[in-house]
Amino acid sequence: MARMRTRELPLIVRWAPSIVMMGAIFFFSSLPASRIPSFGEWDLLIKKAGHASGYALLGLAYFFALPPRLSSPFRWVLAMFMAILFALSDEFHQSFVQGRNSTIIDVGIDAIGAAITLTIAAFYSSNSNSNSSI
Repeated sequence: MARMRTRELPLIVRWAPSIVMMGAIFFFSSLPASRIPSFGEWDLLIKKAGHASGYALLGLAYFFALPPRLSSPFRWVLAMFMAILFALSDEFHQSFVQGRNSTIIDVGIDAIGAAITLTIAAFYSSNSNSNSSI
């Protein structure tokens, strides 16, 4: 069986990582405050790093799910927009979860995480000379 290139992958295969990440983020933001562990003096740092990491992976998943025929800068902007929209919707959702609150600061942290990995992905994507297949 011949290997497929990324641009030839079926739509569901390209979008599966995004769907998994959105599900994971939704699951964790659905947990009531009483079910979330405390990390002592590191609590704030670990939880905010979790926000940034989750959205870094989501942004990356969006970037590679978008059609490769689009330019890297356009995919960057579109993936960033999608990550921010999901972050906003997730914060809204979280405002209904017992003991949890919603803050625009978390959306900013999410956006920073996505922006960092999207910048790396766009740089790699636009400078790659490889013809490797998946």
